[in-house]
Parts: sequence; C-alpha cells; structure tokens
Amino acid sequence: MINKVGIYEKAINNKFSIEQKIDIAKSAGYDFIEFSIDESDERFKRLDWDYEKLTSVKKILLDKNFEFNSMTLSTHRKYPFGSNDKKIRDKAKYIIENAIRVAKVLGIKIIQLATYDIYYENPHPDSLKYFLQGIKYASELAKKESIILAFETMDTHFGSTVTRCLNIIKSVNNPPFLYVYPDLGNLNQFSNDVETEIKYGANHIVAYHVKDTKPGIFRDIEFGQGTVDFVKSFKIIQETKFTGPFLIEMWSKNNENETLSEAINKIKSAKQFFLDKWNEAKSA
Repeated sequence: MINKVGIYEKAINNKFSIEQKIDIAKSAGYDFIEFSIDESDERFKRLDWDYEKLTSVKKILLDKNFEFNSMTLSTHRKYPFGSNDKKIRDKAKYIIENAIRVAKVLGIKIIQLATYDIYYENPHPDSLKYFLQGIKYASELAKKESIILAFETMDTHFGSTVTRCLNIIKSVNNPPFLYVYPDLGNLNQFSNDVETEIKYGANHIVAYHVKDTKPGIFRDIEFGQGTVDFVKSFKIIQETKFTGPFLIEMWSKNNENETLSEAINKIKSAKQFFLDKWNEAKSA
C-alpha cells in the first residue's frame, strides 16, 4: 500500500527510551510514531521542553531516519477549551501554544485534537461558545506555523462523528489547517452509516486512527475481538482514494519484564492484522 502506517507511542512500553521506541517501531515495520502529550505528568512536561531538548530528540529522529509524523494532544481532556473556569481555559491555550512549538521543532505535521468541549466537569451553557473561541485561537496559531490541527472523532457525543467535527469547523468559518482525523473505532460505535460519514468528510480527512472497540468500550480491545467491521471501513476508505497515513492505536500494559523482542512482536502483529484487513477489503 502507498499509505504510511504509524504506531501510537503509548502502544510501546513506557519503560523504553524514545530512542528504543523508535528502534522498536522501525523493527516492526512502521513508518512513524505518533507522539503523545497526555494528562500524565511525564508527558505533560514535554510542553516545557526547551529548544536544546527538542533539538536533541530531533537529532535522534534524523540519525535513525524516522519521524513523529503526528501528535496526539489528549491533555485537553483535562484542560478543555470549553471549561467554565477561565484558569482552565487559559491552560488550554498554553497547551496548544506549546504543542505547536514542540511540533514545529520536531517536524510533526499533524496535531490531533481531543474534540471535547468539556469532559470531567459538569455541563454548563457556555461550553460550546468557549470551545469555539479556543479553536479559533488555536487555528490562528496553526496557520502561522503551517501545522495541521485535526479533530479526532471521540468517545462522547459532542465530537463523535465526522459530521459533528465538520460542523465545528464550519462554526469557526472553515479556517485553513483545521481538518478531521477520524478514529474508526469510535466512529463505528457512534454512527450507523460509516460509509456516509467517511465519504461526506473525505476532502477534510487527513489521517485515520485504527482501533477496535465494543459498545461502550473504547480502548484496550485486542484487534479482532471488538465489533468494528474493518473490511467494510477500509473498502469505503479505498473508494475515496485516500492516500494519507493510518495510525494503529493500542496501549501497552507497560509490563516491567517485557523484552524488546516482545514489544516488537506485539505491534508487528497489529500491523499485520491491519494489512490483512486492508488487502481483504481490496479484493472484496
């Protein structure tokens, strides 16, 4: 296939260094790692990496002829743009400012945004208004640095489908550098018409997350054990002539005793599952 295939950073045991994670991903046949900035203290601190630290990581990528093509910026779940607390909204701005700065130095092309107006706090009437204000701010920063921002289809109703994500984009006047990055696992649970969703958003989709899910369970499902119809989904994507990247989303159990070879084999098997379903879709 001509599409690049990447692996989610959190699919690789957290005990391994960035350099080791790159070696593991390359050995398993992946084209890139999706860099993670999440709610954990360790990964949140990456927003504060100085230029020296960032260039040292970039040097590792260059030396190994590898890339972080994209970033999952899931920490906005904890600090959402739509919060009723101005301090949290300001934190959300700080997050996107620094995420774009980090992406620029590391050569990351796409930042996947968590499409939540709010998550942990109680609903309030201004959440959508504040969220849209935050997205407008983020899209201006992205335009300045030529970094793509892309909404993930999420595990809650607010941003659960391509249509809902596109409606958000329209609400902020369709700015450049703002797109959709569907999670096929989430989309298959929230939409009864995946074909319409994918084809409707085809010109606005920059990448796909590949993940298995079950009704009400959105992570840690082994590939083939969930209810996602991958062959059907891939067939639809193939019909749209999509040439962008796919990202295999899975989570390591972070077993301290896991070896390098075990880590490689785990994500290698996941890629093979993806390729088998992709090829099955081509011949369907």
